[in-house]
Amino acid sequence: MPEEVMDVERFVRLSERAEYCAVKRLKRVVKLKIRTPGKLFTLKVNPTEAEGVVKKLRCEIVEV
Repeated sequence: MPEEVMDVERFVRLSERAEYCAVKRLKRVVKLKIRTPGKLFTLKVNPTEAEGVVKKLRCEIVEV
């Protein structure tokens, strides 16, 4: 089962060991999903904050 992360800084730290990050843009929220070797982590952010968070990530970015 995926685990939802509420803290942006923790999500960025987890992205260091991630294989990729999937970005799914919806009307009111942007969902970021990182796949690590053992688990899938998700983060929901506002569309205005999303670009700043995506620039901090340290893995391959895939737009869905």
